Amino acid sequence: MRRRLLTSTLVVAVIAVLLLGVPLGVVVSRLIVDEAAQELGAEAKRLVGEVEYARVQETPLDPQQLEQKYPGRYIQIWERGTPLRVTVVGTAPASGHLMTEDAQTNTGVYVRISRDRDQVERDVRARLLLIVALAVAALAVAVSLAVVQSRRLTLPLRDLAKIAERLGSGDARPSKHRYGIPELDRVAQVLDRSAARISDLLTREREFATDASHQLRTPLTGLTMRLEEIVASAGEPEVVREEGEAAIVQAERLTAVIDELLAAARRQRHAQAEPVAIDEVLIQQVREWAPVFKDAHRELRLEGARGLKALATTGGFGQVVASLLENSLRHGGGTVTVTSTSGENYVVVEVSDEGPGIADEIAPKIFERNVSGGGGTGLGLTLARALAAADGGRLELVRRRPATFAVFLRPAEDDGRGNRVVSGPA
Repeated sequence: MRRRLLTSTLVVAVIAVLLLGVPLGVVVSRLIVDEAAQELGAEAKRLVGEVEYARVQETPLDPQQLEQKYPGRYIQIWERGTPLRVTVVGTAPASGHLMTEDAQTNTGVYVRISRDRDQVERDVRARLLLIVALAVAALAVAVSLAVVQSRRLTLPLRDLAKIAERLGSGDARPSKHRYGIPELDRVAQVLDRSAARISDLLTREREFATDASHQLRTPLTGLTMRLEEIVASAGEPEVVREEGEAAIVQAERLTAVIDELLAAARRQRHAQAEPVAIDEVLIQQVREWAPVFKDAHRELRLEGARGLKALATTGGFGQVVASLLENSLRHGGGTVTVTSTSGENYVVVEVSDEGPGIADEIAPKIFERNVSGGGGTGLGLTLARALAAADGGRLELVRRRPATFAVFLRPAEDDGRGNRVVSGPA
């Protein structure tokens, strides 16, 4: 492209110089010749007048004086009389290439003045050389401007090509380069917007992979525990059957978690929210986590109102509660209490423990990714809040010490709320 720009600009400049320079050279050469002829004619008229005046005054002509007055001229003067007087001033050019002008009077004075035509032609050639030099300078300026313009156009195009290649290789950083050319700036803006979209898509994919690995860990842990119970109770058929059924439930829950993660990745979970029995989800989670808390010599309690219903998804709400229970198990202490209550606008499920609580420096950003106060992954609470928000609810830290998290869900229209409050160990 750069070579084409240079070639096209040079061709246009050459055509322009030829169209303007050739006529200008012809006109200048004619003007110089005409000007020399007019000057020589004026000298002839002036000289014939001087000769006529000298003749009237009966003053003889002085050839040396005329030669000084008309340098570089070859002059011939004829005066009518008896005899005919002829006066010659100067010497004829050796080349014999003359430019001549004549003048005469009615009294018989005839003057012929000549000059060397080669001198006039040298003057013409000098002017033509000046015109050629100006034309060459104009071509040089045109080529310089073409080089600058080609660089101004080709360098941004190369830069845009590098940006596009970088986008294709997975580096989706916006360049924010602008070049002062509206068309190229629009292309750069489009590439920057594409880079932002690609970066967002890549970030979502990476977050989905991270979230999936984190969320699948909990049901896999529960499934492993159930299988270990089956192995340990191989001699008791009833226990084996019960633990096998629990393992099947864990496997189904694992499938549900995968479906929830895929739905969250496609941003479709909010439309799937439906009335969910809070008791069923809480009892299921308490049963699954009770053996783990028992092995840790800690107690897990379920309290609050029963018979509540809220708009949510079973898998999403279950994952939120599981994440809170796992967080209390790893970072909390003492008895963990799960409390369900209802208000005018929300159904609230609180999970609290008796541990040291959350440090003040991380409490404001406890729900941010990769923030953890106990060496964890820093993803559990982030994902739990995202799942709650996808169901149209929210997850909040309502008390720092001891740590208490609350899940706020929208009540179902036909929730059949009960007012019986139960309390006791799970």
